[in-house]
Amino acid sequence: MEEQVITYIKEHRERLLDDMKKFLSIPSISTDQTYDIHMKEAASFVEDYLTDIGFTTVERMETGGHPLVYASYDGAGEDAPTVLFYGHYDVQPVDPLELWDTNPFDPTVREDRLYARGASDDKGQVFMHLAVFEAYMKVTGGLPVNMKVCIEGEEEVGSPNLYPLLKEHADRFDADLTVISDSGMVENDQPTILYGVKGLTGLEINVKGPNRDLHSGIYGGSVRNPIQALTHILATMKNSNEVVTVKGFYDDVEPLAEEERAQIKNLPSEDFPATTGVKETVSEEGYTAAEHTMGRPTLEINGIYGGYQGEGTKTIIPSEATAKITCRLVPGQDPDHIQNLLEEHILAHAPTGVDVHVKKEAQSAKAYKVEPEHPYIQKAAKSYEKGFGKETVFIRMGGSLPIVEWLDDIYQKPIVLMGFGTPEDRLHAPNESFPLNSFDKGIETLIYYWQEISL
Repeated sequence: MEEQVITYIKEHRERLLDDMKKFLSIPSISTDQTYDIHMKEAASFVEDYLTDIGFTTVERMETGGHPLVYASYDGAGEDAPTVLFYGHYDVQPVDPLELWDTNPFDPTVREDRLYARGASDDKGQVFMHLAVFEAYMKVTGGLPVNMKVCIEGEEEVGSPNLYPLLKEHADRFDADLTVISDSGMVENDQPTILYGVKGLTGLEINVKGPNRDLHSGIYGGSVRNPIQALTHILATMKNSNEVVTVKGFYDDVEPLAEEERAQIKNLPSEDFPATTGVKETVSEEGYTAAEHTMGRPTLEINGIYGGYQGEGTKTIIPSEATAKITCRLVPGQDPDHIQNLLEEHILAHAPTGVDVHVKKEAQSAKAYKVEPEHPYIQKAAKSYEKGFGKETVFIRMGGSLPIVEWLDDIYQKPIVLMGFGTPEDRLHAPNESFPLNSFDKGIETLIYYWQEISL
């Protein structure tokens, strides 16, 4: 049966790629209301595709924001497991547009990669699942497992309406396991199972000084400069060894076990100069860069602004300055508690002569980790190996997926993170792309997985 389904995919590959390009060509940018009509267009694409291939229930669910597409198939019988597949159809903005080699919404293949916004995150990977559903439906008349589909349009803005909707309709989305393909592999063509993701929390610091920009010659030396005050605060939060100096920050951290450190050490090492352009890595004292990224908490300044930004010089003391900070958290850390610790530290280190305000960001999530030996995880690893012809590696990811924490909170069921992206995909950046090799082998992996867990 598997080989017949794979044969269907191969025979229809070019048409499937064309369909995926149609999906990618829709500018479904959720952060900008200018694109609201295109958000509805993308939701309609998913809705129509699921309907056309034979899902018995397909519904657009309104959320108060961008719509969610729900679908279900229960034809595999009571003995077959029920899977919840989650993905998102919204994408990041494309700015700066001039850095794209081709139009971000005109999908283009170059050197065995498909370039488009959303090619990797997450429309391309969502479409792979749709293609597999189609192949099974057309070849066998149904799926080997019962399936529930949840594809939303607000992931890139923090999914503000998803958790309440899941809570309200908990029975509807309940399943034996969840599968998510919104992540990647440690390197191209290397099957990778994510058994953990980091949590996330953040805040904004605003420093206000004078009631207007002041002449730096007349007032310099007598009025505190908000930018300098802000940078002073930021400099107290982490030392040169990448150790966060906020009191209590590490108190509840689950230690990185020695067996995990050994596992990380044996992973393929990323070529950072090639993938990021940096000449050398940094990491928390006592840990490698990979250990720090995967298994230790971090604190990063995401943006800082204030004062004159134009060409040339404007001799002022700016009236205010702002910085945005996020922390990636590990098991044991509570996002709300970390926010409180950060706020206490910031206010305690605020210089005189300025007013410091802290705004706590609403988008937070706890870390998630599942045992790699879980049967559904092991079957995913086996399916990867059949699809890619290589042994699967197991890692924890430095990124965060709030949906993972919410599903765990509501259902306490295993979550299988089966991503097919690569470090070269340039997520959230100009020239985002997805390797066609991952498209082909990833689809085969999914075909094997649905068959594997149905047994």
